[in-house]
Amino acid sequence: MNQSALETKLDDVAKAVGSVLDDVLGSHQLVAGTPHRLLNAMRHGVLNGGKRLRPFLVVESAKLFGADARSALQIGAALECIHSYSLIHDDLPAMDDDDLRRGQPTVHKAYDEATAILAGDALLTLGFGMVGAMESLAPQIRVKLVAMLAKRAGAPGMVGGQMLDVATPTHRQSELEITRMQAMKTGALIAFACEAGAVVADAPDEDRKRLRRFGEICGLAFQLADDLLDETGDATSLGKATGKDQARGKQTLSALHGRDWAVQRLDALVGEAEEVLAPYGDKAATLLEAMRFVAWRQR
Repeated sequence: MNQSALETKLDDVAKAVGSVLDDVLGSHQLVAGTPHRLLNAMRHGVLNGGKRLRPFLVVESAKLFGADARSALQIGAALECIHSYSLIHDDLPAMDDDDLRRGQPTVHKAYDEATAILAGDALLTLGFGMVGAMESLAPQIRVKLVAMLAKRAGAPGMVGGQMLDVATPTHRQSELEITRMQAMKTGALIAFACEAGAVVADAPDEDRKRLRRFGEICGLAFQLADDLLDETGDATSLGKATGKDQARGKQTLSALHGRDWAVQRLDALVGEAEEVLAPYGDKAATLLEAMRFVAWRQR
């Protein structure tokens, strides 16, 4: 599969996810009675474009095991709510203090800080509500997904990683410390996305573990590529500010080892991903192409 074909698939899933989210935020019982301003802020934070990579990984991982595509899409949309909540909070002045996200004003700039905090809170809880309300999945599958998501999005996962990032010590961090922080902050939700596809399909534990490992590798590659783009990318094409990490003295693997090491490491991670998914043969071609896209992307 060439990159243009993959980007077409990504775009198709992104549009489908956007449609699901637009419907949920427009008429679902989970948002009935939401104050108008809050609902608008939620929409601003989650319906603002983006590659929708995490939902795409849910959909493609589920497809690997023949799971129901509509159910996978719904889980992907719920995950996007939680991912978007994290971005809204990450952009706040107390965190990264960003004015731009996906080429648009961040939620606290378009509205205000209090509204942005509450919009993030609302999207977080909405994501869990969407999983719990999915009657197309058996109750035991929904329970597994909610428990997984709570761990990966919470203190042992993304939130814990954010804490490590915010509380970065003044001493020079080791590669192990940086990797741990990034695996939690970025990798946890990507690992959930890949494992969730296997869970939706009620696949055996061995497959769940394999897809989880693939997601962990993908998460490491995503963050490393993101760090490189922050150093060398263009704010207009990326839709967000660049050069932030260096300006704030934030430590990254690419800064620690240099650009050449980072590029070689990305190639090695692609190789690891290929080994992990080798048992699935050609059925895993799209997931592997997505991994290459993550590692070698230019925006």
